[in-house]
Amino acid sequence: MIHPHPDLRLPGPLAEAAVRVIPLGGLGEIGRNMMVIEHAGQLLVIDCGVLFPDEHQPGIDLILPDFAPIIERLDDIQAVVLTHGHEDHIGGVPYLLRHKPDLPLVGSQLTLALVEAKLREHRITPYTLTVTEGQRERLGVFDCEFVAVNHSIPDALAVAVRTSGGTLLHTGDFKMDQLPLDGRLTDLRAFARLGEEGVDLFITDSTNAEVPGFVTPERDIASAIDKVFRHAERRVIVACFSSHVHRVQQVLDAAHKSGRKVAMVGRSMIRNMGIAADLGYLHVPAGTLVDFKQLGDLPDDKIVLICTGSQGEPMAALSRMANREHPIDVGPADTVLLASSLIPGNENAVYRVINGLMRLGAHVVHKGNAKVHVSGHAAAGELLYCYNIVRPRNVMPVHGEWRHLVANAELAIASGVPRDHVVVVEDGVAVDLVAGRVRVAGAFDCGYVYVDGSSVGEADEALLKDRRTLRDEGFISIVVVIDSVTGKILAGPTISARGFAPDAEIFEEVRPALEKALLDATAAGVRDVYELQQIIRRQVGSWVGRKIRRRPMILPTVIEA
Repeated sequence: MIHPHPDLRLPGPLAEAAVRVIPLGGLGEIGRNMMVIEHAGQLLVIDCGVLFPDEHQPGIDLILPDFAPIIERLDDIQAVVLTHGHEDHIGGVPYLLRHKPDLPLVGSQLTLALVEAKLREHRITPYTLTVTEGQRERLGVFDCEFVAVNHSIPDALAVAVRTSGGTLLHTGDFKMDQLPLDGRLTDLRAFARLGEEGVDLFITDSTNAEVPGFVTPERDIASAIDKVFRHAERRVIVACFSSHVHRVQQVLDAAHKSGRKVAMVGRSMIRNMGIAADLGYLHVPAGTLVDFKQLGDLPDDKIVLICTGSQGEPMAALSRMANREHPIDVGPADTVLLASSLIPGNENAVYRVINGLMRLGAHVVHKGNAKVHVSGHAAAGELLYCYNIVRPRNVMPVHGEWRHLVANAELAIASGVPRDHVVVVEDGVAVDLVAGRVRVAGAFDCGYVYVDGSSVGEADEALLKDRRTLRDEGFISIVVVIDSVTGKILAGPTISARGFAPDAEIFEEVRPALEKALLDATAAGVRDVYELQQIIRRQVGSWVGRKIRRRPMILPTVIEA
């Protein structure tokens, strides 16, 4: 198994007949999936998603792939191929198209409809090419064949990329549900046919590689959802991803069966489900769907709400309900159904929302206490099945944290792929396919790009560290006025604090030592404002650390008069 080296240099020029694969997101994390394939001087991009921030990234709205390795080569991009319509695969498209709005977008009907709606909000009109399973398209030097795969959203596709340097098969996100709700199976016959033709690099979804066996069929959870509706005394509030068409369909069917009316809450939920219904992917039983404003005319035991927030997102509807910051006032006898898996890293946020809802008296049903969700990603048994069908020459696990990538790599090796033909890498590491063999060619500097309000890429780790410090440790402000000629203290030090200590009198203890340190410095001829500020910072910081064992942000201000 090939691992990245921490001291990799920038990759050199690509050999004439070789293919280079550069992941710009989605390796070592769950989200912001983006892959770049290079051959004969041209580039093909597969997916461009976002990652949602966790509690260690306060104030951040979204995290994007790092476009830096390709930003000077946008004219070389032949197309952006989108495997499906989840945010972690399409959410970054508007930010990429800001740099070059005419990049062709290629994907299935539903995927492109979701992207186009998103782009309208950014005032970008894209050039798109709709494809279906079994279709082949020539995109520059890349001969792409699209293969149907089953996932937790309709119209998902894998893509086989044929080049003169070898054939790559990228699964996108997929599973092998044998009883899919929409009847659309993962096309294992196409996988086998491609395997017979020869797959030089198999790029595979790793999210569930640690889970043994096969994923439970989607239709098996319908009875569990029906049971929730039968036993609900008042309102049923369902939280799921705003693009999870299959789950929303099951909720609509269960509501119709139990005689309840359904209202959707949240702009993204209403927009995406409207698109899915218009295109025929979501079938709404007659008379079931109502406007949110009509709920006041209905008894509580006839109401179902579908909203976002299943991952504990602070601004999503469910989190705001838990914090009593939403027009929907959750209370005793309400039932809240979290119809999604826990994305790694979101556990604390989700359980915080669950606890908040239960504190308000709601009955909360989730994957941990009922069979109300199944994953959209292939488990270990399914991955092994695919390896045995495709029989790839080389394997590159993608889409997952490091543990998922390694688990997937071990499955490939167990199926007979030689260990040195399996490459486990991180974002930014370039992998070359040369004469049928993979090798690590080098690495690009590839970090997180933060969307912070209206700014993109301006927030950095130093800013986030300051925000974490303010949040966790508070801050102390010290203002001193000194005579610019004599160095004497004319006013202050005035000390104030926020999020630190309730009693301001505590700072009287440090004031004499602080005054002495300033007088000693000015007596020694120190007049530079920055140096005096550093003296204040060291003096107060040392005292706080010894006395209270805290490390707040210290903001000294020296004013010359």
